[in-house]
Amino acid sequence: MNKITISYKSTSLLIEELKKQENIKVLKKNNLLASLFSKEKYADVYFHIGILDEKSIKNIKNSKITITNSFALMDEIIEKTKISQEKIKVIYPSINIEYKKPKEIKAKLCEELQVNLDTKLILFTAKNFKSSGVKEFLDICSSITYNDFKIIIAGEKKQMANLNFQISKYSNLQDRIILLENYSNMDDLFLASDIFLLPTYNKSFSTNIIKAMYCKCVVFVSLDNDAKEIVDVFASMDSPTDQSIAFKIDAILSNENDLKMIKKQNRKLALEFTLQSNLEKINNLIKNI
Repeated sequence: MNKITISYKSTSLLIEELKKQENIKVLKKNNLLASLFSKEKYADVYFHIGILDEKSIKNIKNSKITITNSFALMDEIIEKTKISQEKIKVIYPSINIEYKKPKEIKAKLCEELQVNLDTKLILFTAKNFKSSGVKEFLDICSSITYNDFKIIIAGEKKQMANLNFQISKYSNLQDRIILLENYSNMDDLFLASDIFLLPTYNKSFSTNIIKAMYCKCVVFVSLDNDAKEIVDVFASMDSPTDQSIAFKIDAILSNENDLKMIKKQNRKLALEFTLQSNLEKINNLIKNI
């Protein structure tokens, strides 16, 4: 059986799952000595994310097909490499989490955190708090007028340590903020929360937006991020400092029917990006190579 060769800039859930298939082979990189005396080899399928450096461009131009995770990145690749659009395909990031009933998870979390079950929860989490807009998150939340809500900020120890000074500036949020350092089950935070707010400056597609939608959260994300491609106008922030979002949050938290409707719509859309769904997409693409 002829195997399809793949290469990638950095791995992902989809790539790791694809590598388990018998028809897939990861193209090994030549060592320095081999590269001097043999022709460089390129994979049938190249997975690209991030910066378009010289090495990436070579892989893109010489592969049979390139997979990237946003149309914005696809457009950038086409502009810089001049390759045919037929040679590049978009598959959004994959999620692979256990879905549990949000009401049950919220009940457990509220008991753990000693929060009233009817209290609305607004979540923020990221690998890098500063570039992901934690200050902007706090600014927006400080403008919310809805009465019964709590803010959950969850992250690694280093990120949380840098946050303490910033929080002291928001006196009107002191009784609302819940800080969770190295929380053991992050998926449950998404399942329990009502809103996931990410006023990020980062361009790279935030998988947390898909995860939040899958877990029935209302989401808001800045147009700086490639995840803007899967959300509607209501969920889009003109910039990380878009203060109109506070009014939108007030409106959605004050209308339970609208809140439930958006949560349901978000989950339906996010089901398209499960690991199994994306695996089917990539296999349909490579079977024609």
